[in-house]
Amino acid sequence: MSALGLAFISFVCIFGATLLTMQFRGALKQHHLNADSKDAIRLSMGVIATMSALVLGLLIASAKSSFDAKSSQVKQVTAQVVLIDQLLAQYGPEARESRVFMRVGVSALADRIWSEGDKTTAQAGSFATNQGTEIFINSVLNLKPQTDAQQFTKQRAINAVADLAQTRLLLYAQAGNSIPLPFLVLLVFWLTIIFASFSLFVAPNRMVVLAFFVSAFSAAGAIYLILELDRPFTGFMSISEAPLRQALGPL
Repeated sequence: MSALGLAFISFVCIFGATLLTMQFRGALKQHHLNADSKDAIRLSMGVIATMSALVLGLLIASAKSSFDAKSSQVKQVTAQVVLIDQLLAQYGPEARESRVFMRVGVSALADRIWSEGDKTTAQAGSFATNQGTEIFINSVLNLKPQTDAQQFTKQRAINAVADLAQTRLLLYAQAGNSIPLPFLVLLVFWLTIIFASFSLFVAPNRMVVLAFFVSAFSAAGAIYLILELDRPFTGFMSISEAPLRQALGPL
């Protein structure tokens, strides 16, 4: 499900519980809402609110860390692609074919990375190297240096290809969710009962309902932000693929 859909469900749960409790409040007898009962409820909700704040902070930190890590890895891939192309250019005209293969492979690489990052289209399975990547790697390995400079440049290019492959595998390994679903469900449950407890102590009116609406909307917005950060290759806050696709100009 999309981040917007999950955030909407969270909002419905939180705000709906508030409205439901307002209706239920009228059915309570007065001794259920005496001073002692209010103090006990407030203390209990204070504990839950503290735990909710801790979990919310943990989820935001985890999602932001995951987003930054994947963004950094995409930048590394882009830089490594440019470095390999420059090394092949330094090697000489003999590496032109490898540079052509690389330009074809970069587009396929971007498609694969963003497809794996899209939770709606990604398919579980083992990692497999596509044929274009194998052709490019073999073309680099089959280069026959004629000078010491070409030998040195070829070795640097092979090392750069190995670094690129390692970064690519890290992106593949981290393609799953970084936010544990039980944490998210528990957070929504805690927020729901906290907001429901608020409406026990106040008579319903338009301003109260509006205040609860804004608060519930803000809480759902925080959950939406967490889910968006957890999905860095899709959504409104997605990592741009343009720098990688445009990293190499035409020969």
